[in-house]
Amino acid sequence: MTGTVYKSTGSWYTVKTNNGKVYECRIKGKFRIKGIKSTNPVAVGDLVDFKLETNNDQETGVIEYIHERHNYIIRKSVNLSKQTHIIASNVDVVFLLITLNNPTTFTTFIDRFLVTAEAYGIKAVLLFNKIDTYNEEELLEIKYLAAIYRKIGYECIGISAKKGKNVDKVKAIMKSKVSMFSGHSGVGKSTLVNTIAPDLSLKTAEISDQHQQGLHTTTFAEMFDLNFDAKIIDTPGIKGFGVVDMDKEELGDYFPEFFELKSDCKFNNCLHINEPKCAVKEALDNEEIAWSRYKSYLQILEGEEEHYRKNNYDDE
Repeated sequence: MTGTVYKSTGSWYTVKTNNGKVYECRIKGKFRIKGIKSTNPVAVGDLVDFKLETNNDQETGVIEYIHERHNYIIRKSVNLSKQTHIIASNVDVVFLLITLNNPTTFTTFIDRFLVTAEAYGIKAVLLFNKIDTYNEEELLEIKYLAAIYRKIGYECIGISAKKGKNVDKVKAIMKSKVSMFSGHSGVGKSTLVNTIAPDLSLKTAEISDQHQQGLHTTTFAEMFDLNFDAKIIDTPGIKGFGVVDMDKEELGDYFPEFFELKSDCKFNNCLHINEPKCAVKEALDNEEIAWSRYKSYLQILEGEEEHYRKNNYDDE
């Protein structure tokens, strides 16, 4: 039998077939030693083959084969273990929820997320949430930030998950697709999903005033079918979004504005640091590229994992 993984709890997987039947499945041991360098061999969104078995009058499945993934989003731990965790696979669009404060989403976090989405070929849309709570000065800062990413080619939408502002625009993008919402805990992911699909009633939590960080409300990723021909994958809040291992020479390819200029650099393996006649550095000097993006690039290039909680454009 073949089905899609809708939920993973670490040891058991909820798999749904095309005819809508749901089975609880486990995996064969060999998946754990196949050299898959992640903490979870099977991810939500995976298409899998499984066989049924009956124990104590209970029918369960055993996953025997994972179909090739079209793409996947991965999180690398920012601690010393450097383990990776596949958050979801076969995703059509990923929405990153961003808040200016309460909690703060820093540019380095946004850029790391976008690099990962680019690396795996997933369309990314930036949602600036809680716009109903900002004063004039804060709204200007949001507009400035959105302008940076719109210029690169990313779709940016100002929304209010609580008030329902521009949620229809989000739904239009989601139609006929598998979507994922991500961002720090407390940015309003569950509130937005509840506005889009009230019948799901996902748990929401208030921001912790003491730490200015959201309380984790989702423990495991889970996929849901919506009533307007859309699927969503709900994921745990991500504090540190590590970048997958990639060659230094290819990192610039995942910054679209750098990639566009790459052919104009003197050296085809230009790292855009100290090389002569570098088109990216020239564009930077001419203020055609945002300094915040370039600083994020350097930090990822140098493997500076501890600076993902910093706004690079503060220095501009």
